[in-house]
Amino acid sequence: MLIAAASGRALAASAARAGYVPLVADAFGDQDTLAACGGHARVDLTKRKVDGDALLAALDRLAGGRDCLGIVCGSGFESRTDLLVRLAQRWRLLGNDAQTVARIKDPMQFAALCRAADIPHPETSLAPPADPAGWLVKRIGGAGGWHIRAAAGAKARKGAYFQRRAAGEPVSALFLGDGRNIMVLGFSVQWTAPLPRHPFRYGGAMRPAALSGATTQAMTATLVRLNAALPLTGLNSADFLVDDGAFHLLEVNPRPGATFDLFEPEGNSLFALHVAACAGALPAQAPRYDGAMAGVIVYAEGDIDAVPALAWPDWACDRPVAGSRVETNQPLCSVFARAATTAEARSALDKRSAKIRALVRERAS
Repeated sequence: MLIAAASGRALAASAARAGYVPLVADAFGDQDTLAACGGHARVDLTKRKVDGDALLAALDRLAGGRDCLGIVCGSGFESRTDLLVRLAQRWRLLGNDAQTVARIKDPMQFAALCRAADIPHPETSLAPPADPAGWLVKRIGGAGGWHIRAAAGAKARKGAYFQRRAAGEPVSALFLGDGRNIMVLGFSVQWTAPLPRHPFRYGGAMRPAALSGATTQAMTATLVRLNAALPLTGLNSADFLVDDGAFHLLEVNPRPGATFDLFEPEGNSLFALHVAACAGALPAQAPRYDGAMAGVIVYAEGDIDAVPALAWPDWACDRPVAGSRVETNQPLCSVFARAATTAEARSALDKRSAKIRALVRERAS
């Protein structure tokens, strides 16, 4: 199975658990990615402009004449749907097609879909607002929060749009679609790791989100209405802002997303559920998730010219190969914690993140 993503580790590990041989093209080539896959190619899908010819050549080399069942795409294609078209011409695309991705990531088309389906969605415009206070500017197809900032002083430019701020806590819904119906797997709460120039940089997420039954039902109904207008396939996630039961749908990510690890079922494979949904089969019931689980990105506090050889703990993932360079404020690794409650999971997460930073400082000095 071919996998192409900015980071392919989570998809590769889940695919391997399902019995597939993952062949991965991603930007990092982390230790645990290499351990899980049957072949790897370094392709930087984190860049705004990706060399499509280089990507297809890398995937051709990975396939190497093997009988690949298809290709699963993670992040990195939201603003390059032309690449999805080319991939689908070569292999079976397991996920949303290019036309669907283009419609759902076009801010004005998405806003129109929300209006037609009576879905609360922040006011959106391609033109700068007359009064930028209370507005944000975002990059079309952006991911990870790096592209979001206050609208003050921003001008209209190609590839950007403006959106009015909405109040609330960030909550994400992970769901499966079979092209007709959807099944919500769960809700997680998210938080940022802000920088002065990137105040909305993604920090981490935790399940379950503390939502009332009524709010959960209303958000699920919102996604059902959206799916009726634009049927979705495979794993998708939806980002909301929830404020005391009221909510706004900000965007839908039509691919496996950042909370993938949090919802990997015990004794099962989320990748396998994605593949089955793409074939038109939703599970009879959603997987059961006990307790709480949280995950965070640990960003480098300073330039690391050569990551030291570490005995990585099993709760640390996306482990860079020894000798890799990691620049200041770029992802160093991911850390996860399971616990009985969300408070305990978050506390363990903070301690483990501090431990990783201390370990790297100690070994790098």
